[in-house]
Amino acid sequence: MLTFAANLSWMFKEHDFLDRFAAAADAGFGTVEYLFPYDHDPDQIAARLSRHKLKLALFNAPPGDLSKGERGLACLAERAAEFRASIANALDYAGVTGAPRLHLMAGLGAGDKALAVYKDALTFACEEAAAHGVDILIEPLNPRDAPGYLLNDFGLAQRLIGELGHPNLKLQFDIYHRQIIHGDVVRGLEELLPITGHIQISSVPDRHEPTTGELNDLRILKALEKMNYAGVIGCEYTPAGGTLEGLSWMRGL
Repeated sequence: MLTFAANLSWMFKEHDFLDRFAAAADAGFGTVEYLFPYDHDPDQIAARLSRHKLKLALFNAPPGDLSKGERGLACLAERAAEFRASIANALDYAGVTGAPRLHLMAGLGAGDKALAVYKDALTFACEEAAAHGVDILIEPLNPRDAPGYLLNDFGLAQRLIGELGHPNLKLQFDIYHRQIIHGDVVRGLEELLPITGHIQISSVPDRHEPTTGELNDLRILKALEKMNYAGVIGCEYTPAGGTLEGLSWMRGL
């Protein structure tokens, strides 16, 4: 049986962020995830998780200044000190809230220098996270939604994980991004599942509920069941209408 996590940065926006934990639990979710928790005290988040008996799947390390279009600091040599501080901050949040995984965004960049800086940053993050029992995840983002993002290819992510060899460095396989970048979603899952630490799903191309786009999302999910995937699938989508009304897709599983 597949385990789904409500992404509280995308879903249940009918409520303030801290109230979304109760809404997700009331809707039947036992696991949640979110993007950036840093506007809230980690103790407040931990209290919501405990009160509503929710597990936390993951969240993102600080991305830099989102208002300026930044998408991570890991490949930016001139931001190395800020990056290292951001990892310490993220691990503090993970420790308080019990998150077993952090998604580390690569940042905007290109070329050999940016890639070398990124590799060093991944090594630093993995070594720091290992001391806390936390996995570091990397996720290729498609160039349509994230132009200029360094990690825009699943093959590159696979090579980095193999080359760096950190046991806690894993792939975040987002089905939406995979379809836009490469297609061939099921074969990609078959090939990359051994290095995958987390999966996310939304419809293509509009990023609404699964089953509302061009892919046969139910077939993909049933394929994951046959692959004996035992991890979490994050529901990282914008409901086309109300969040609760949009959950009807789950009844097809």
